[in-house]
Formats: sequence, structure tokens, C-alpha cells
Amino acid sequence: MGLATIDIAVLGVYAVFIFFLAQWVSREKAGHEKNAKDYFLAGRSLPWWAIGASLIAANISAEQIIGMAGSGYKVGLAIACYEWMAALTLILVGKFFLPIFLENQIYTMPQFLEQRYGSSVRLTLAVFWLGVYVFVNLASILWLGSIAVNAVAGVDQMTALVVLGVFSCAYSLFGGLKAVALTDIVQVTLLVLGGLIIGYLALNQISGGQGVLAGFHQLTLAVPEKFQLILTRDNPNYKDLPGISVLVGGLWVMNVSYWGFNQYIIQRALAAKSVREAQKGVVFAAFLKLLMPVIIVLPGLAALLLVPNLATPDQAYPEVMKMLPAGLKGLVFAALVAAIVASLASKINSVATIFTLDLYAHVKKDASQHHLVAVGRIVSVVAVIIGIVVAKPLLGNFDQAFQYIQEFTGFFTPGICVIFLLGMFWPRANAAGALTAAIGSAVLSLALKVWLPELPFIDRVGVTFLACLAAAVVVSLAAPALQVSQINVKLKGIDYSTSTSFNLAALVVLVIVSALYITWW
Repeated sequence: MGLATIDIAVLGVYAVFIFFLAQWVSREKAGHEKNAKDYFLAGRSLPWWAIGASLIAANISAEQIIGMAGSGYKVGLAIACYEWMAALTLILVGKFFLPIFLENQIYTMPQFLEQRYGSSVRLTLAVFWLGVYVFVNLASILWLGSIAVNAVAGVDQMTALVVLGVFSCAYSLFGGLKAVALTDIVQVTLLVLGGLIIGYLALNQISGGQGVLAGFHQLTLAVPEKFQLILTRDNPNYKDLPGISVLVGGLWVMNVSYWGFNQYIIQRALAAKSVREAQKGVVFAAFLKLLMPVIIVLPGLAALLLVPNLATPDQAYPEVMKMLPAGLKGLVFAALVAAIVASLASKINSVATIFTLDLYAHVKKDASQHHLVAVGRIVSVVAVIIGIVVAKPLLGNFDQAFQYIQEFTGFFTPGICVIFLLGMFWPRANAAGALTAAIGSAVLSLALKVWLPELPFIDRVGVTFLACLAAAVVVSLAAPALQVSQINVKLKGIDYSTSTSFNLAALVVLVIVSALYITWW
């Protein structure tokens, strides 16, 4: 649709500001040289607001903004289940997972697995995650982000892909996680502001200038079938969101694995000043997740009346953006770019962290802190180059690349969830059981996809999780138990108590989610 001069100026101001802000916030005191803890975990000094904002910035990218708006257009409000269920999951992560990770001073998820199960599990999962982060996550964000930029601004897609990759790497390269996390509050503010602007203008236009509430009421009356949170079996989109299974089935597995055990997500919380600070951060993120459907799904719903009969649902967000006046269009576009850049920077930093600390540092045990930081920066650059090179060959032939990515990661999610949950809460679990869950997850997921193609994806994840859980327990009981000396993580005596403010905030989140489901059941 092209951008006016003022829109380009707004985007330019954003890019320059965020680049120099990243360098400023990540500078070190005179005489102090960045060590591995500074670079990969921000010196374990992140405040709650940076943790919460960075969790959301790492999570939301262009494929989610464009894709979830498209799903809002096609499926309706039910797609918001992903966001609202994530808010509840974040509360569980703050209450039960973070105390274990922070008590044990964990840097990376593979490190926890080694200390809990042994080096074989760490090596297996570290290599797996590196492959997924580079060839699936990084490549997909670059590719789908470039598609979004091309659709919204008309920029050549390959040019957009290269610029997004280079800029994301450049602004985070010097400062590491601190540069990413401390600028994410700006990125998320821009994302929220842009989403609220486009939602306000869309609803106001639907109401003919009578305001947002009038526009929303008119929207619910015009398309009431799109405001059903729990889909029935006769709904054409039931296979994507299989009714009550969304509340009690596989979506919990996907959320727990993603928010609790995913390096590029949980790394922000691992960098907290304290457990209490990390818990405040995840509560902040939970409230932001409650807001996300307003920012992302609502424009897709509004498009049903503003631009009906679209060729594809994913055109909804770009088409609504076309209605924005010059200047505001640049601001909303900058918000879209901010989401892409923040998410890319998060993946880049996590790839560098896992490679450097879980693989390289184990081979070169005498490496200095300066050397490890240098390796991390080199790996960041290499990861971006690989992502740029493989993005089109891997994803260019898929009509719905995001769905294929979800499908791929869903093969492994149940097993990973089992490995961590048993590792944290069942001392009898051992490496044999963990590897059984990892391998069984991929094998059973593939078998179910082939033999029961009609089984909804979310249900398949749930079934696979239960099967892997049972298999891991049986194999762990059959294999020799780990000796206490072989378990190098503290699992007993963990303080799971939470502050009054955390408990109150958790209750508010639960009440809000419950009210939403009761209202639009």
C-alpha cells in the first residue's frame, strides 16, 4: 500500500532511537568488562517491568500479528484462547517453575537438564534447540516478517528480509540480553499503542463515528457467530480449536512447554534480580497477554465489516492498516516492525547463549569470560546469516508457513514438557525415561498424524503428552534410580511462597479469564 513521507520519517525515528537506546542501556561502568553473565543474562539485574515487557516482545512477532488477525477474521474470537490461556500459564510458571530455576542459578534450559539427568540429555536437547531456533524460528520470523513488510509497505521482500535480520542483530550485538530486554519496554509500548490505535479507528468507523463501544456492539450484532469462544463440532474451524479441549487438553501442554521451558522466553526471567522480581515480571506479562486479543484479534474481526470478502484471511490486518491516515500509518507500521525486530533479537541472543554456554564452553573449558562473549557475538552474526540464507528455500514454497511451523514444533512439545515436569517434581525420573519421552514424542506424533489425520492438532498434543508421561514413568521405574550425588539440582526445600501482590494479581487474572469465557461461551 506504500508509505507517505511522514510515515517513513516515523519509521526512521523509531529505528535510530531504538538502536542508540540499546547501546546506551547496555553500557558498562568504567573499568568493567562484560562477562558471560552480563552478556547472556544481563548480569542477573533485570527489573520486573523489563522482564514482563521482554517476555511479550519475544513472543509477539509479525506472523502472530498478521496470522492471529487473519484467524480472527476466519475463526473469530475463539483464537484469543491462545492468549488468555497463556496468561494463566504464566501465573503457574511464576509460582512453581521460577523458584526452582532461580534457586539453582540456571543459565540455560539444557544446563538444567544436565544437572538433573546427565550430559547426554543436555547435549541432545541443546543440539535440537539450536536446530529449531535457527532453521525454524529464526528463519520463519525473517520470512514471515518480510512478507508482512512487503504486504504493508510494498518493500521488496528479500530486501526487507535482509534489513530486518541485519538490524535485529546490530542493535543487540554489543549489549546482549540487556540491550534486548531493556529496550523491549519501548517495543511493547509501541506495539500496544499501535494496536489500540488501529482498533479504535476501526471500531469508530464501523459505528459511523459514534465511538468504540458502539462499534463493538454493532460488530457483535452483525457477526455473533464470531464471538463464540468454545467451538462446537459442527463449526468448520473445530479441527483448529476443538471445543472444550482448548480449556482442558493439549493447549495447556503447548503453553506450559512454551512459557516454562523455552530458552528464548524463560531467559528473561532467569536474568531477574530475585525470584520475587521475576514473579512480578511474569504477572505483568500475564496482564499484557490479556490485552493482546484487543490489539491483534480485534482488527481481524473489524475487517469482517470494513473489508468483507477478502481473498485470504491474512489480508485482514494490512487491509485495515490501509485505512489509517498518514503519520498514524507510520506509527502502526513501526509497531509491526518493532514486534519483528524484538522477536528476532530474542531468538538470536538465545541461539548465542545455548551454543556458547552449553556446547562451546564444555569443549573449551579454559575459555576466558571475554572469549565467551566474543564467541556469543560471532554466533549471533552467523545465526542471522544462516537464517537469511535458508528462509526462502525452507519456507518459500509453503502457502501457510506458520501452520507448518506449529505442526513441526508440536511433534516435540509433549516430550519436552514431560522431561521438565518429571525432572522438577519427581525425583525418581532418570535419563532413560527422559530420552524415552523425547523420542516417543516425535514417533507417536508422526504416527497419529498419519493414522488419525482427522484428530485435531491440539488433541494430538494432549494424547501424545499423556502417552509420553506414562512411558517415561515406566522406563524410569524399570531403569536404575539416579543416586542423590548424580542429581546436581536442588529440588527439595524450594520456597514456593509468593507475595500478597502476586497472589492478588493471579486472582484478578483468573477472574478476568473466567468472566471472558462465561460471557462468550
